[in-house]
Amino acid sequence: MLLYYQLFILACLLVFFGILLKNLIDLRFFSRETTECPAVSILVPARNEAKVIERCVMSLLAQDYPNFEVIVLNDNSTDRTGEILAEIQRKDNRLKVLMGQALPDDWLGKAWACQQLSEAANSELLLFTDADTTHQPDALRRAVATMLATQSDMLTCVPYQVVETFWEKIGVPLVHFLIMCFLPMSQIWNNRDTAFAFACGQFILFRRAFYETLGGHAAVRTALVEDVWLVKATKRAGGKAMVFNGIDVVTCRMYESLADVWKGFSKNLFAGVNYSYAGMFGIALMMWSCFIAPYLFVAMSFVVAPFSCDVFWLPLAHIVVAIVMRLIIAWRFGLPTLGAWLNALSVALFIGIALNSMWWIWSGKGAEWKGRRYDFSKTTS
Repeated sequence: MLLYYQLFILACLLVFFGILLKNLIDLRFFSRETTECPAVSILVPARNEAKVIERCVMSLLAQDYPNFEVIVLNDNSTDRTGEILAEIQRKDNRLKVLMGQALPDDWLGKAWACQQLSEAANSELLLFTDADTTHQPDALRRAVATMLATQSDMLTCVPYQVVETFWEKIGVPLVHFLIMCFLPMSQIWNNRDTAFAFACGQFILFRRAFYETLGGHAAVRTALVEDVWLVKATKRAGGKAMVFNGIDVVTCRMYESLADVWKGFSKNLFAGVNYSYAGMFGIALMMWSCFIAPYLFVAMSFVVAPFSCDVFWLPLAHIVVAIVMRLIIAWRFGLPTLGAWLNALSVALFIGIALNSMWWIWSGKGAEWKGRRYDFSKTTS
């Protein structure tokens, strides 16, 4: 019986490996060919971003694109974000700064900030990007060229993620692991099923006309992972959403410590499965069975069945396949390999965050981010 179980886990891992290989082909880089240059509004929500806002805005103002505007919304920041923006604006009047309005009861913070930004925009295309991003000078030009070439309505990318501390290297690459091994990317743009959805809120480009048919960010005003829910809304409206590898155009440092990793992913993880306890427990069980249990079997084999196929060799094969997948992902996205070699620790961290993410909601504590707390306990199943 144990042999069949181990063969089943190996089969699952090989399926994940197949998805990864297909995604490596499908997740292309932005085009370099520029034909048209429609006007673009670059929109940046900023709440307490004093550490990063100057670098972000300066990289946006340095775009080698002939027709764009940069609008930043200061979302009631309590740090020096407003002062830094005013300083930049004095030196470069191309920057427009908005003061965020009070958050309505039926909105979440980022969606509300983005909605205000979109209403102030004047262009045919809208680029929503986060304050902790840095953009290469050709980022906008290449993104627009790619949108026009693919005739997409919504375009997003996977940025290059800067990871410096130990726990960043263990935690952040899990995002790449999950999307590359478990989500067939081509189904995002080839399949109308909204189950196939991914976007990165750090970089989302919309055709304004289509964005307005969705109702803008009002369509996702109560979604914590508003980027993914925008893809779902785009699909429901008959639009085309595309995902690209953006490591050569956009850089981001999501988190700087274990506390940041824990809090940030706890905010998003349970929301990402639409607050389904069955779904979250199912994913956690699968991750445990495929990526942690094999280590326990190998260790146990030295006590109960040295070098047997079902207790040693097959679990060892599971470990090797998982590490190889992680190494391939690290190579493709320019990530450190530490998370690959310590894959079991990464997955253990994921399971801990998953449990914490559910606890936040189940306990009524609610998800917390940027000094705001959101309670979704009544929406869970």
